[in-house]
Order: sequence, then structure tokens, then C-alpha cells
Amino acid sequence: MTASPPTEPRYYGYLVGVGVTHSIAPPMHNHIFHALGHRDWQFKAQECATVADAMALFRAPTFAGAGVVTMPYKRTIMAHLDGLDPPALTLGACNNVYRAADGSLRGTNTDWRGILGCLRGASAAGRGKPAAIVGAGGASRAAIYALHAELGCSLIYIVNRDEREVAELVEECTRVYGAEKLTLVHLTQVAQVAALAESPFYLVGTVPDAEPCSPEEVTVHQIVETLLQSSASPGAGQGPGVLLDMCFKPRRTRFLKMAQRYGWRTVEGTEVIGHQIGEQYRLWCGEESSRNLPVEEAWAVLRQAAEESPAINF
Repeated sequence: MTASPPTEPRYYGYLVGVGVTHSIAPPMHNHIFHALGHRDWQFKAQECATVADAMALFRAPTFAGAGVVTMPYKRTIMAHLDGLDPPALTLGACNNVYRAADGSLRGTNTDWRGILGCLRGASAAGRGKPAAIVGAGGASRAAIYALHAELGCSLIYIVNRDEREVAELVEECTRVYGAEKLTLVHLTQVAQVAALAESPFYLVGTVPDAEPCSPEEVTVHQIVETLLQSSASPGAGQGPGVLLDMCFKPRRTRFLKMAQRYGWRTVEGTEVIGHQIGEQYRLWCGEESSRNLPVEEAWAVLRQAAEESPAINF
């Protein structure tokens, strides 16, 4: 007697975090799984109230070895894995979990590849020029790596409401990159922007999109707008640059709209997802399998999911 085919996939890939139900990534990953022959795999966006909940999914025998980690666990999950690759150690944040050949669970960081792909794709003219980052959390580490290590930006302005977070970020980056090679400047007042010798070319947002309420939040938005305005003003020299907002709920964030008003080229955060798939699938499925990635199809599925998602289009 022939056994009936299983009604549920036997193995799962996961996006874990808090507030992930709006993710547009699962359709793309499921398309890639099927294209690579993994028809018994399914990718899910899974809400996890704690980092322990996330690790329970990764330790389960049904885990396919394809894991994406988002806020708020990019840093805390590192202590729970069997090993960490150099990108995660350098950045102090992990957004990608995979099963190594020996069965161990390892963590790495591919966020920086997504950021780099977005910025390079928009314009390579900012290489070596000052840059700016909004936020000082886990995603800011990936942005700094992309800007400094890959694009040669040695001066990066940090716009963030919490001085303690910035101090921690500066201490980490000084240890990793060296104070003589990378300078981080915390912009806390609008007046500081007028005194800048050169405005940033790249600006990367790494914080959630929300209406500014507290005085500190209002100041952050005022500083960002002044940076955008100063770069676009006559006599600024280089003219408008590129703004990438990693947040994509909603797709058209406040910062994106603000940048467009001043003539900046903008890249929405959904694009960060697509620029990571090459490295993700090399780790998840192996070198040989990753050479067969249906890249154009994957991008098409991702962008269609973005267009059709009511959770991010509002």
C-alpha cells in the first residue's frame, strides 16, 4: 500500500523576532526553496516572545537550517549559538543562523551585504565621503561596516536620541576599527549640522518609523531634515545623496518622504532583503546549490509581495 504524501512540510526555515507577521520575505524564500528542489521546506515568519522561543525553533529536528533573526534578538541570540562567524563577531550582531556540516548552529551577519547592495545600486559616488546613520542599535553596526569597511567612509555622523547607546557604539567601533581610521560624531543639536565641513552623501536609517513625540525624538527628526536640506542646498558642493531606510513598515517612511522632498535618491528597506540571498543560500544550502539561485525570479517575487502587502502599504 502506498503511503499518502505528508500534508505538511517536514522542515522549516524561520524569520524570528517581535512584530514579524508583516514580513514580505516568506514568499520569496519559499519560491527559492522550490526552485532549488527543497519542496519539503517551508519558510515562516514566526513571532517569538523571547530569545529562548527562537532558539527552540532552531534546535528542533524540523529546522531546515535556514534562519533569519530580527529585532530585538540580533545581539542577544549570539550567546545561545554554538559558534559565530567573523562578520557576527565584528559587527556584534547576528541576523542569520545556519546549520554547519557538523550539525552545530552557527550565526553570521548578512545585513551589511543588504545595505551595501542598496547603496552601491543607487550610487557609488559616495565612496570615501562622510555618511550618516540614524540609530545606534544592532542594525547600525551593519550599516557602519558597509559604509566604512566596504565604502571607505571614515567619518560617520550618528543621529540618535540615547547618548548611552551611542557611547557603547563608539566604544565598540573604536575597538574593532581603530579611532585613527574611523571617526563617529554624535549629532545632538540642529546647530551642529550648519558647522559641518562636509555633509553626508549616504544616510542610512536603522530605526522604526514612528511619529516623534518626545523632545529627543523631535530633535532627531529635525537633525535628519537639516542634513537632507543642507546637502541639497545651493553651494553644498556634492548635491543630494542617497538615503536608505531599513525600516519598511510602512514602505514610504517619514525619512524616505523627507529625502524625496529634497531631491535625494531613496531606497526602501524591502530591497535590503534581496541583496542578502546569495550569501544566505550559500550557507543554508551549500556552495553548489547557491550557484543555481533563481535571482531574477526571487527579486520579482519579493517586489510583488511588497506591492501587494497591506501590512506595509499604508
